[in-house]
Amino acid sequence: MAFDAFALMLAMLALGMVFARLRVLPGNAAETLNRVVLYVCLPAAILIHVPRLRFDLSLLGLVLVPWALAAATWLVLRLLAPRLQLRRDEHAVLLLCTMLGNTSFIGYPMVQALLGAQALPYAVVYDQFGTFVMLSTLGLVVLARYGGEHPPTRREIALRIARFPPMWALVFGLTLMPEQPPTWIASALERLAGVLLLLVMLAVGLTIQLRLPRDEIAPLAIGLLLKLALLPALSLALALGVGLRGDVLQVAVLESAMPPMITAAALAISHGLAPRLAAAMVGYGIVLSLATLPAWTFLLQRFG
Repeated sequence: MAFDAFALMLAMLALGMVFARLRVLPGNAAETLNRVVLYVCLPAAILIHVPRLRFDLSLLGLVLVPWALAAATWLVLRLLAPRLQLRRDEHAVLLLCTMLGNTSFIGYPMVQALLGAQALPYAVVYDQFGTFVMLSTLGLVVLARYGGEHPPTRREIALRIARFPPMWALVFGLTLMPEQPPTWIASALERLAGVLLLLVMLAVGLTIQLRLPRDEIAPLAIGLLLKLALLPALSLALALGVGLRGDVLQVAVLESAMPPMITAAALAISHGLAPRLAAAMVGYGIVLSLATLPAWTFLLQRFG
């Protein structure tokens, strides 16, 4: 299953890059595909898997991991910034692109491919209560602080969270959605969620940027080393420390090893924060993660 999923991901990624080079699709095709995923496919996947969750204390540890990693990232970059002589905009991009991983669009299909469908609900918990809430809070604060804007109010943060479609699906899945819905509903949701991988990788291929600016090699290398290697290693130590085991442990580490979030990089670019570095973090991060994620999965098999 993992091999088939990887082959499909690489094929769709390459197809998107070819389409982008040949300009086969409209300029806003990637944005449109991402909106379809955001409003249709991702909520469908959440509605399928969230009702099957069995809440216990281990889930609190799972939620703790991304927040602890965010704190560690902030501390490490605060120490490194003066030594590497990072510009403010470079510092902001590294904060956004290392704290925030692509734990949904890429994370969900990768967790399903590498660990199995039974692990996907834990990925939803990690993403929704970890990465997404951080994007809506810490991410906005970073943008406001380094982009020269006023910090968002609590009301603005709450509204952003309330307007996010996967959050609606999460609330519905936790409250009203039955674990075994009628067959026709379950079948429809499965079909909608099943195209998530195809659409995401096609959209990534349409937008990926692999140009490497010479003056930003060091920040890029530090950011990717932190995101793809050091933070997952710290996540493994944290997960073991709080008693996580089995699928919960593996999801915590694998989600922490996901490449930088495309949305975070896009927000940085829209705010004029080191756009070349942000694009390179996403592009190289996705390509390298196709090797690092299986490596982490192989390592995690030793922990059961």
